[in-house]
Amino acid sequence: MSDSDHRNSLTIIDNRTGKSYELPIENGTIRSMDLRKIKESEDDFGLLGYDPAFLNTCSCKSTITFIDGDKGILRYRGYPIEQLAEKSSFLETAYLLIKGELPDKERLAVWTYNIRHHTMTHANLTKFMDGFRYDAHPMGILVGTVGALSTFYPDAKNVGQEESRKLQVRRLIGKMPTLAAMSFRHSLGFPYVLPDNDLSYAGNFLSMMFRMTERSYKPNPVLEHALDVLFILHADHEQNCSTNAVRSVSSSMVDPYSAIAAGCAALYGPLHGGANEAVIHMLKQIGSVDKIPEFIRSVKSGEGRLMGFGHRVYKNYDPRARIIKKIAFDVFEETGRNPLLDIAIELERIALEDDYFIGRKLYPNVDFYSGLIYQAMGFPTEMFPVLFAIGRVPGWLAQWIEHVKDPEQKIARPRQIYLGEECRHYVPLDDRPRRGDDEQKFGICRL
Repeated sequence: MSDSDHRNSLTIIDNRTGKSYELPIENGTIRSMDLRKIKESEDDFGLLGYDPAFLNTCSCKSTITFIDGDKGILRYRGYPIEQLAEKSSFLETAYLLIKGELPDKERLAVWTYNIRHHTMTHANLTKFMDGFRYDAHPMGILVGTVGALSTFYPDAKNVGQEESRKLQVRRLIGKMPTLAAMSFRHSLGFPYVLPDNDLSYAGNFLSMMFRMTERSYKPNPVLEHALDVLFILHADHEQNCSTNAVRSVSSSMVDPYSAIAAGCAALYGPLHGGANEAVIHMLKQIGSVDKIPEFIRSVKSGEGRLMGFGHRVYKNYDPRARIIKKIAFDVFEETGRNPLLDIAIELERIALEDDYFIGRKLYPNVDFYSGLIYQAMGFPTEMFPVLFAIGRVPGWLAQWIEHVKDPEQKIARPRQIYLGEECRHYVPLDDRPRRGDDEQKFGICRL
C-alpha cells in the first residue's frame, strides 16, 4: 500500500485475534463488505455492521440532492433550493432532477407539453376509485390507485429500456395531480373534474380540486404560485424514509408504479408525510399566544412535544422553512390571516431564543408553516400527505432511474442479528404444556 493509500485508509485491530486490517476510505466511507474480512476464525462469517434506521449507513452513491444539515444547505443537482424556489417552476425543477440539467426553452416546452398530455386517466380507474368507502383517507386511496396504474400500463415492467422509463416518468408526473384530486372529491361525493391542459401544473390541480359549476376555472395566481413553490420544496430530499422505500422496492426491478406506491405508503406515516398535520393540531392545542410559555414549560418537562422543530438531517434552520414562512404571508394576504399564524410566529420566536432548544439544535423545519398554508388554501388536513406526494414524485423517479442504472446495486437484502431460540424439535399438540407455562422448556436441540 502506497503512502497515499495508507493515508486514505482505516486501520482496525481486532482485539479478539490481535490481527490488523487496512480498510480503504472512499468519499469519507468504508465499504461494509470490507468488514467481512475481519474474522475470529476461518469458518467465521465475518464482522457485520449494526445500524438500525440507517443512522450512519450510506445505501447508494447519488448525484441528485445534496444536504449539509449543519449549515442548512439543500441543493438539487447543485442548484440552491432558494434560487429554484424564487426563479424556477415545478415542472422545470422536475426536469432538472430527472435529466440532471436545466432545460433550454425548447426542451422545457416539449417537456411541459408531454406532462400535460398525460394527465388523463383510464375510465376504468374511475370505477376502481369508486370502490373505496366514502370516508376512505385520500392518502390510502392514492397508494392503491398509483399501484393500480401498473395494471393499466404493463409495458412499465421494461425498466431496463430507457424509452419505457421516459414514458412512465411522463405518465406519473402527469397523472399524480389527477389521482390526488379524484381522491379528495371522492371523499366529498363530488363528481370528478377532468384535467384542463390550458392551465399550469399547479393551476390544473387546483381546478380539479375545487372547480364546481364554472364554465372555466381561473386559479388565484398567488395561491397557484404558492402551491408551485411548495411542490418545488418537496421535490426531493435525499435518502429519506419514502425514497429509501422506492429504491428498496425498485431493486427487485419491479415497475415504477409499484415502487412509487411504496413511496406513497411510507409517506402516509405520521412521522413522515403527516408531520405538518401534527403542527396544526399542536397550534390548536396551544390555543392562544398567551398560553405559549405554559406550553414551552410542558415541552421542557417532557409532557409535551414541539412539532415542526428539529430534523434527522438538519441541525440548523431548514432552508425550506425560511422560504415557506415568506409564502405564508403572501397567502394570508389573499385568504385572510389565520389566527394560528400568530401562535406559530410567537412560538418560533420564543423557541429560537431559548437555550434549551438552541442547545438541542431544534430549529423550524419544512412542516412548521406548510400546514398553515395548505389549510388557508382550503385543503383539509387529510390531504396534506397527498400534496407532499405530488411534489415528491419527480424526486422519487430521479432516484428510481439512478438506482436502476447503477451497476453496483443489487436487490436490497439487509442482514440481521438473530437473537431468537436455538434449534427446537416439533412437539405434537397433545404433548405440549398449557399456554402460560413458560417455565417449562421442551424440544431444545443439543447440537
